[in-house]
Parts: sequence; structure tokens; C-alpha cells
Amino acid sequence: MSNSRLGVWLIGAKGGVATTMLTGLAALQQGKTPPVGLVTELEPFTALGLVPFADIVVGGHDIRPGALGEEANRMWRESRAITPDLLDAAAPLFAATEARLRPGTIVAAGEKIASFAAPETANIAESPRAAIARIRGDLEAFKQAEGLERVVVVNVASTEPPPATPVPETFAEIEPLLDDADRCPLPASSLYFLAAAQAGCHYVNFTPSTGSTPPAMQEVARKHGIAHAGCDGKTGETLLKSVLAPMFAARNLEVMSWVGHNIFGNMDGKVLDDPRNKAAKVKSKDHLLAAILGYPPQTHVSIEYIESLGDWKTAWDHIHFKGFLGTPMMMQFTWQGCDSILAAPLVLDLVRLVDRAAASGETGALTWLAPFFKSPLNVSEQAFQAQFTLLTDWATAHAG
Repeated sequence: MSNSRLGVWLIGAKGGVATTMLTGLAALQQGKTPPVGLVTELEPFTALGLVPFADIVVGGHDIRPGALGEEANRMWRESRAITPDLLDAAAPLFAATEARLRPGTIVAAGEKIASFAAPETANIAESPRAAIARIRGDLEAFKQAEGLERVVVVNVASTEPPPATPVPETFAEIEPLLDDADRCPLPASSLYFLAAAQAGCHYVNFTPSTGSTPPAMQEVARKHGIAHAGCDGKTGETLLKSVLAPMFAARNLEVMSWVGHNIFGNMDGKVLDDPRNKAAKVKSKDHLLAAILGYPPQTHVSIEYIESLGDWKTAWDHIHFKGFLGTPMMMQFTWQGCDSILAAPLVLDLVRLVDRAAASGETGALTWLAPFFKSPLNVSEQAFQAQFTLLTDWATAHAG
């Protein structure tokens, strides 16, 4: 029998964002933290009747060995970002969630990500079709065991490389290739998406990985009547770009170049140290300026893994712009933030909003969730305030 609880299934459940989200969820359920950082705790979203934090039940997939809470505890030991009392309070939720974890897939995940897999996961020999069927079975079992009407699957796994070959435009072209890993063009993130869609689960891609982005995958979402959103959570440097670039455009100041240098030391940084994985992230971070300004300035984005920084990300940006009488000027800023602390509340926001949209019968790409993403699906508008207006307009229309 279904009930009002919401199922959240995390792809990459042992990672920093996932375990920070779980720590925060436990703290919110127990009243140990105020909802700072949660957009859904602002007006007009509080009038939407969103699922309470106490009614969220979590499971997930991961490929790595080790206990679920290890990454969250590392946030204290190495980054001093989550206090021990909150970690202790989250222990029961970690234990309950860990009992629901299932092995992920490394099919088409890329060499870097596959290198982190536990032996029992690495030894699973399966075709893309078999991986989809196995993951779908895990999702359906979770839904049935917990008596859930709706499940939102969230990809918070490490960034995979872009597909080696273009993804065909229709699923009919892809379907015959699912039996052969060497011929199938879909990366692991899209296999997870297909499993979610076939299981009737809604989907959020918080990473720059392919996921539901290709037209063929969006076709599948429409066919199965699921809601989905993505991609690549907008939490730091790119968020600032989307706020500052409209200022230069509105004042008719010519941005000649914009250089961003990013350094951080968590697992995501380790994965992005591989040039193949980094390519997907750089593309996601670097495309919005031309869309906002109306012309392409010279840009450069660098991402470097500095192990000692842990989860603390530093971004230094240098903006060279031209003003009245052709006078060149400069603006520089430094953004320092804890990567997982910035991302985790947005994941909670997204699952609550996607659940609310699904309850209202919305399907397909949820374009009004644009302000949460660097590369929002089917949205050309990149200025943050304009994107946020899309979100608040939707909320106002559905409030009450």
C-alpha cells in the first residue's frame, strides 16, 4: 500500500554530496539545524505543501567499498565541515540507508570511475541492457518494500567522460545496441536514467554527466510519463557568473575576457584530475557567458585537484572589461566554499520540488528548475535572476 512518504534513491550514495545530504536530512528531521541554504524553506515555496523532511526515505547505488558514513566523517576529519554531534545524530539514518544500498554499475562509466569500484562490483559482468534491468529491479524492490507512491532518483555520482560517439536522436536507434557494451553509445548515467524511467521513477541529474540530456532520453521520459531535471548543480563560481554577467550586459560594459581557476581536493576533484572526465565539467561551466552577454568573450576555465584542500573549493576569477572611451578595467573575486555543504541542500530542494511537480501530473523536462543548474535542460536563459523568476512564478501558480 502506498503512503505519503517520498523515496529518494541516490546514485553515488557514498559520496560527499550524498552523505552530507543525509547528515543534513537527519539534522532537519531531529530539529538540530535551521533550514539555512534550502530554497524550499522560503516563500512562496512553503505554501506548496512539499513533503516534510520526516517523510523522506533514502536508498541508493554505489560502486565503492566502505561504509556509507565514511565520507561524511571525513568531512570532519579533513575539512572540519560537519561537527561530530551532527554525525552522531545521523548514525541511525546512515544505518537504515546502508541497508538499502545496492551495487552500482561500471558499464560505460569510464576508466577513472571504474578504478574506484569494489571488487564485488567490478566483477559484475553485464551488458548495458542487463545493467538497466538490474538497476530497475533494485528501484522497483525499494518502491515496493517501502510502500512508496513516488521515487525520485538523483545522480550525485562523480562526473563521467562525455560519450565517445554521438548519441543517436531516437531511442529506436539505441535499443538494438544495448546488448553490446562496445557498440552502445550510452554512458553509465544514461543507463541509470533508463532504469529509473522504466521503473516509473522521476530523475534529477545533479552532475554534468549525460544522463537524460540527449533527445532520445527525453523521448523516453515522455513515453514513461516521468518528470526529470538537470544538469550539473550550480553552487559556486558558475552561480556567481550567472549573477555578475547580467550586470556587465545591463551597463553596456564589454567583457573582453573572463578567466576562472578552480582548486579543490575531494573525490570529485580526484576524478576530474583525469582530462577525459574534466572535459564534461569544463564544458558545463564555460558556456553561459556568451548566452548572457550576447557575444563570446575570451574565456578559460581550469580545474585542478589539490588534495590538501579536502572539500573546500577555491575559485579565483579575473574579468577584463572595457568601459567608456575604451578604457580597460578589471574585476577579480575569490569564492571559497565547502563543496558538499553548498550542494546538499539543493538536492533536498530538488527532490521535494520534483515530487510536487509529479504529484501535479507534470512530466518531461521541468524547465522552471533552471536556477539550480549550470546547463538546465531545454532552457536558453542563463541569467540567474531571470531563471529564478521562472521558479517563483511556477511556485506562485501552484501555491495553496
